[in-house]
Parts: sequence; structure tokens; C-alpha cells
Amino acid sequence: MDNGASSYRRFRDEGDESGLVEIIRDYKDGLIFYLNSFVCNIHTAEELAEDTFVLLGIKKPKNKGKSSFKTWLYTIGRNVTIDYLRRNSKTAEIPIDEYADLISEEKSLELSYIQEERKIIIHQCLYKLKLEYRQVLWLIYFEGLSNKEAAIVMKKSVHNIETLVYRARNALKSQLEMEGFIDEEL
Repeated sequence: MDNGASSYRRFRDEGDESGLVEIIRDYKDGLIFYLNSFVCNIHTAEELAEDTFVLLGIKKPKNKGKSSFKTWLYTIGRNVTIDYLRRNSKTAEIPIDEYADLISEEKSLELSYIQEERKIIIHQCLYKLKLEYRQVLWLIYFEGLSNKEAAIVMKKSVHNIETLVYRARNALKSQLEMEGFIDEEL
């Protein structure tokens, strides 16, 4: 059984606060990095992940069990992020002079998270892809979701996800080749 689902059920049905703490501990990092693929700002992604967990803690939405707990949680995080992007689409969030500091902080966090040089290059090329491509590659290859689970999170059919993965992998391969990265595994 999905550990996140049982922890959430304990929290939601029995009021066991440790269930929510377990969920945050187990899913926080992956959710932050997934949401960062939308906003390209690690600090904002952390706040959005926090908003997602607050929503779980306050509203206690029901997980209907149609997908894994992780898929359900990431779908909620994606919806929270889309709402955030809609609200803030016409306003600049940070002054331009502070942007360079935030970029350097984000890069240092990424470097500590992704320790091997190969992964760093792939990660940088991933951010040059279209948003949809970044999302599907992140969900499937970094978070380990199946095509079906990714389809649920992205609100697409499984066939659309398969096509999207194929196109996203080709786009990433082209981007990596432009950066001078050659690998037979691609």
C-alpha cells in the first residue's frame, strides 16, 4: 500500500498529526523541484509546496484512490501553482537587482542536489525546453511516475503523454547536442 496514502488517511480520519508530518518529510523535496519546473524560482516553489501542504492540513481533501498518493499530491501542487501563475501573470514579483542573487542561490542549491556533472548538464538543458516537455520528463524520469500517472497529473490521455515523452526526449537530445553533450544512452 502507498505509505503516503496511509499517512494521509491517519491524519485525515483519525487526526494523527504525525501522518501529515510524514507526508511533508517524504514528499517535500520532490514536490518543490517539480513545482520549480513551472516557476523557475526555488524560493517560490518552496512557498507553493508549503501552500499545497497547508491545503492538505486545513481543507483535508479526500483522495478518491483513483491514482497513487504521490500522483494525487503532485496534481494538487500543480493546481496550486497554476492558480499562483494566473494571479501573478502580470506583476513582477522581485526587483531586477535582486534577481541575480536569487539565481546564484538557486544554482548552488541545484549543485548540492545534483552532484554529478552529467546530471547538471541534463538539468540545465531541461529548463530550455517547453514547459510541457519539462513537466513530462520530470514526472516520468525524475519522480518515477508511470505514463498513466503522469497523464492524470497533466490532465492528458496516456497516448498524449506517450507522444509528449517521445517529443520531449528528442527535444532534450537536440538541446544536449547543441550544448556539446554526447551520450549514447540518449
